[in-house]
Amino acid sequence: MKKTIRNVFGILFLSTAVLLTSCDNSDDKGNGGDGGNTSSFVVKPTDFQGTITNGVVTLNASVEYQLTGKLVVANGAKLVIPAGTKIVGTGGTSAYIAVAQGAKIEINGTKEKPVIMTGKEQIPGNWGGLVICGKAPINKGTTATSEVADLTYGGTDVADNSGSIRYLRIEYSGANFSSEKEFNGLSLFGVGNGTSIEYVQLHNGSDDGIEFFGGTVNTKYIVASNNEDDQFDWTEGWNGTNEFWYSKQRQDAGNRGIEADNNANNHDASPRSNPTIKNVTLIGRGAVGDEPQGMKLRVGTYAKIDNVVLSNFNVGFDVEHDATIAGVTAGSLKVTNVKFENVVTKSKGKNTAGEAVDVSAVFTENASATGAGNGTNVPTWAQGWTTGL
Repeated sequence: MKKTIRNVFGILFLSTAVLLTSCDNSDDKGNGGDGGNTSSFVVKPTDFQGTITNGVVTLNASVEYQLTGKLVVANGAKLVIPAGTKIVGTGGTSAYIAVAQGAKIEINGTKEKPVIMTGKEQIPGNWGGLVICGKAPINKGTTATSEVADLTYGGTDVADNSGSIRYLRIEYSGANFSSEKEFNGLSLFGVGNGTSIEYVQLHNGSDDGIEFFGGTVNTKYIVASNNEDDQFDWTEGWNGTNEFWYSKQRQDAGNRGIEADNNANNHDASPRSNPTIKNVTLIGRGAVGDEPQGMKLRVGTYAKIDNVVLSNFNVGFDVEHDATIAGVTAGSLKVTNVKFENVVTKSKGKNTAGEAVDVSAVFTENASATGAGNGTNVPTWAQGWTTGL
């Protein structure tokens, strides 16, 4: 009998200890997370800023985070953002999230519960945006410093891994930092192809939706909508394989569907910008002077792009500079299976000297092209988690 009583008390003691331990770990080191926090960084949801220097910080989807300044994920650290989390930028140009080389970000949104990064006010440029810096090759130098966040990027690791992003909306970002520095919704500096980026919307930003500064990162299912400059932009030797891009300009703003560069100082710089992209729909705002343009291809970029729908642009393809035109001639810059809808001029070109050049070989037509999957209509994959389309 005594033995039975001792066993009962032993079980009760162990159960109580387990319960207390569980309760003690539920808010791991004050991180406000869902468990699994190993960082010394303390999250303050109403004043979300600082530098995560070590370990893992996991946010709590039931908490709204006020991004009051810059949040930097430093080398060796990791930020995990679960489905349904909302982060609100309240600090203007000083409020942004930056992931440094050697750090990781893991955004685990779902179609039903996307992660949302937005501004306190629903106006373009209300906060900074998301910046990721990796160790993949660029052609600006072996390494360089990001135009925002002042972080090092570039290197030799083609397969560098900065984490994963799935089902994310970035809204009202793109704040002006200075006359020469502007935030995009998502800026990818030398990001490697070990990084996964799928189901992301860049909406109502004051600059570009998404911009690739070199690197080798691949993307799928990207929506860029209502951004005031370009919807998609690349430069500095970006090479990636991409599928399903959909963009739509605002009626009162928007420059190009795609602006594509290699290197402004050396048009033949290596590695050369040369992405492969399939299934693209770009929708403009109608002819307004010389703009908008479906694709601006210049300063030596190459690309292979297939299955494209261009709608409501003044110019479909605007190709500039000798190095870029040489790519058209050689077939290294080619856009195949293009469907034009309400496009005034399908293509125009000029060489480095500013002389007009026939660049119609840059594209081939196909009236049955489906673009991002549904012509100019919102594709099925973009429904249920995006906004403003």
